[in-house]
Amino acid sequence: MTFRFACLPVFSLFVGVSLLSAPAVRAQKYRTAAGLRLGKDNYGLTIQQKVFDKTTLEGIALVSPREISGTVLVERHFGILGPSLNYYFGAGGHIGNHKDDGAFGGFDGLAGLEYKTAFFPFVLSFDVKPSVEINSADWARFPAAFSVRYVLIREKKTGLFNGIFGNDKDKDKPKKERKSSDAPRRGLFDF
Repeated sequence: MTFRFACLPVFSLFVGVSLLSAPAVRAQKYRTAAGLRLGKDNYGLTIQQKVFDKTTLEGIALVSPREISGTVLVERHFGILGPSLNYYFGAGGHIGNHKDDGAFGGFDGLAGLEYKTAFFPFVLSFDVKPSVEINSADWARFPAAFSVRYVLIREKKTGLFNGIFGNDKDKDKPKKERKSSDAPRRGLFDF
């Protein structure tokens, strides 16, 4: 019985190191997504914009009963079992106004999981966003939140199986130009 509990931290460490050392694959299926963010004591709007291959900028506007705030984060995404499921880390800063304390600011970290739904243009995510506060009664916070975003701009389809069942480049051409006997046929294993 004690052997099982003694192995749990070692197993957790192994899983953590494996996830962090995994190569970063193409980790997203969208370029721009916007939606709602729901936390324990606050709610707001969130928008993500892909700026590099695995990096996004996220803007968050939050409202709670006693304060409003705005946050900007830079996030790095890593694929888990393909581009639909990601984990991500990020950092940034925020400013806001508290009803009792007045203006405040601070620095934020971020760690979360994200899933792009298969047949619908939605991204679901859960994250923890610890922050260090400046000029606030709370010197540190550790809020968690759930976000639902609608994909506004999708990522272009590129990949191993793109073009196997039809060439997407021909969609813009008139029908007469699509059928060309001069064009070589692509087979299943022609990469």
